[in-house]
Amino acid sequence: MTLSLNRPRLFRARDESEGQDRVTFIELFFDLVFVFAITQLSHTIVDHLDVRGLAEAAVILVAVWWVWMYTAWATNWLDPETGPVRLMLFVLMLLGLVLSTSIPGAFGDRALGFAIAYVVMQVGRTTFLAWCYRAVDRANGMNITRITIWFLVTAPLWILGAVLGGDAQLVLWATAILVEVLGPSARYYTPFLGASPTSSWSVSGGHIAERSGLFIILALGESILVTGTAFSQGDLSLAAVSGVLAAFVSTILFWLLYFSHGAEHGSRFIRSSELTGPIARLTYVYLHIPIVAGVVLSAVGDELVLVHPEDPPSAAGLAVVVGAPALYLIGNLLFKRSIGRPWLRSHLAGVAVLAAAYLAAATVLPPVDGLALLWLTNAVVALVVIADEVSTRRAGSIPVANPPAAGSLTE
Repeated sequence: MTLSLNRPRLFRARDESEGQDRVTFIELFFDLVFVFAITQLSHTIVDHLDVRGLAEAAVILVAVWWVWMYTAWATNWLDPETGPVRLMLFVLMLLGLVLSTSIPGAFGDRALGFAIAYVVMQVGRTTFLAWCYRAVDRANGMNITRITIWFLVTAPLWILGAVLGGDAQLVLWATAILVEVLGPSARYYTPFLGASPTSSWSVSGGHIAERSGLFIILALGESILVTGTAFSQGDLSLAAVSGVLAAFVSTILFWLLYFSHGAEHGSRFIRSSELTGPIARLTYVYLHIPIVAGVVLSAVGDELVLVHPEDPPSAAGLAVVVGAPALYLIGNLLFKRSIGRPWLRSHLAGVAVLAAAYLAAATVLPPVDGLALLWLTNAVVALVVIADEVSTRRAGSIPVANPPAAGSLTE
């Protein structure tokens, strides 16, 4: 592995027809850290299942997604097979390990470790990317410089929040992540430097689509880990076996909902468009957040049910078990709409049925055990999957909106 600092050679070739947009093994290796991060996050939610705990988890989830997605964009431009880029990814993996191990105590005794790891990852990676770009394309180098400045602005909020702790920490961290999330929509406007033109946000669409799909698989893997752990450590009662089966079916249904008529269509859609940057921003940066959140909460719900399958869940547990698939359906609905599909009535109906089920279980119905709720939500999601399959086959193929029309969604 050479560490040549010939900066132009650190970039990928942009000919997708020759497979230059493929996901490399080093990128998959990097993702292993985030398998651990998702596991840590789901277990943390189980241990702090209340309004405050969910708010803290939301901040951590978006932070984890944000640092992963920005790295995915960096390796969309940079060639991970070159020595300096590989070294960057190895350093980010080490920092990511610190970030992941700090998640259970992120709002406690490990707050400072989480904050420092996060800030160094975000600022360090974008600084390196800006340095690389300045030798190749000064305009794009300036774009990355703006992003670096935005991360430098939020850095004190992360550090100060970790030092103060308590309510101040939640407010400061939520503010920091909100500012960062608004960055792409504001085109990273910076005084004296202006805003980044979206026309310069050219990305390899196939690579971004594949990377995002792989992250969904990572998140779904947490449900498999929960199910497998419960099966290996629990008894073999009928309720326990039924709970494991229900959790496994839930994971399969989530996979079908995203990958059957979403992931590949999204890849084709962004590849065929000249507006790859704005489409990637909307579709794969913003609209994947509810999808990932739905998967993580589903793993939490599975764990709650598998521990006590025959007991009615708490109020918070009920919200998680029923709300997770609803959130996942909403995320998939918006994702599929952004890549040219119509508003899918099957998804809308599924969200409405789940909302009605939650209201009924929380108000008028007698207590319902967690196992029954899990199978009920599975039935709703299964009907949505079947309806989506039937409507697609009747249409013969999924219609693709022309790229200019889709691009208007991102402006």
